[in-house]
Amino acid sequence: MLQRIRQSYEHTIYASYLGYITQAVINNFAPLLFLTFASSFGLSLDQITLITTINFLVQLGVDLISAKVVDRIGYRPCIITAHITCAAGLIGLAVLPSIMSPYAGIMIAVVLYAIGGGIIEVLISPIVEACPTKKKEAAMSLLHSFYCWGHVFLVVVSTAFFAIFGIGSWPVLACLWALIPLFNTFYFTQVPIYPIVAEEEKKMSITGLFKQKVFWLLMVLMVCAGASEQAMSQWASAFAESGLKVSKTMGDLAGPCAFAILMGTARALYGKFSDKIPLKQFMMGSAALCVCCYLVAAFSGNPLFALLGCAVCGFSVGIFWPGTFSMGALALPTGGTAMYALMALAGDLGCSSGPTVVGLVANATGGVLQNGLLVAMIFPILILIGLPLMKQKKS
Repeated sequence: MLQRIRQSYEHTIYASYLGYITQAVINNFAPLLFLTFASSFGLSLDQITLITTINFLVQLGVDLISAKVVDRIGYRPCIITAHITCAAGLIGLAVLPSIMSPYAGIMIAVVLYAIGGGIIEVLISPIVEACPTKKKEAAMSLLHSFYCWGHVFLVVVSTAFFAIFGIGSWPVLACLWALIPLFNTFYFTQVPIYPIVAEEEKKMSITGLFKQKVFWLLMVLMVCAGASEQAMSQWASAFAESGLKVSKTMGDLAGPCAFAILMGTARALYGKFSDKIPLKQFMMGSAALCVCCYLVAAFSGNPLFALLGCAVCGFSVGIFWPGTFSMGALALPTGGTAMYALMALAGDLGCSSGPTVVGLVANATGGVLQNGLLVAMIFPILILIGLPLMKQKKS
């Protein structure tokens, strides 16, 4: 059995799927507990906002470091380390707040799992891109859909767990979620990992990347992709509970869960029909839909329509991240680890800035999250402006 795993690139892809499920867990478990943290530990809206900000800023820093060190250390040791730190962070989230200052304990745990999340974001996409598969754009979109399915799985299981055992049992659930990265730590010791850039080709240096105009356009698109996605995703549960006055269970299911289902659906659909739908046109249509969803969530006084806007926003942002990665792979095929790391850095900068903008604007306007969402609409608008500047290039 182990011999078959070591020889099959399919197992490399399966381990990569689990890698993105791991990342979905570490990015989205804490947001389900934002209001619980606030009530249990007396945290302010600013402090809650900083949890998400620190998570993605640490991932951003790891992205930057990875551009220089991953090729020297090797992909396998790095991806194994990533899963170990993710597991340690989730266990730390359960344990540390009870043995030290709760807020400091939460932040230490966040930093730990954010280190793993940053490495995963840099490495998983090029690991799959290097596998000997056909229809690379479809493979990339399908890969990123597993982040969404992981998010859905997280919300559904967590909601059921809280309903049965109570919200106060969240530390136990955090330890149970740590089992996923622990298993994948072993899995990645066994699967084959292929060269990211063919040995006969010269990898582009960071300086070389910086000289390419298309690289900077890709960076802007990645920032806006991360911001458009996470500005809505990270605040959907709290928005549903506090702004729309629905229960936590309904808020989690109708907010982040529906968001993630539709985001995964968009990625899976493109993965299936990529040969019939031009990537650029699909992204343009998605960006226009995203702007409409932000408007509905911000201005609709009807809870049902506002939740619908949040959910459909998931479909609209689904293609942004994998689509931009695919554009980068086509435009700069010898970009190598440095390109993927810097694009992930830009995406994580967006993931940090999007929710932060929402939180800060909401806090400055009396805690009205709709105002924050309205300002965050600038990110999908920038995608609409930037995409026409990308030159068409066939794979």
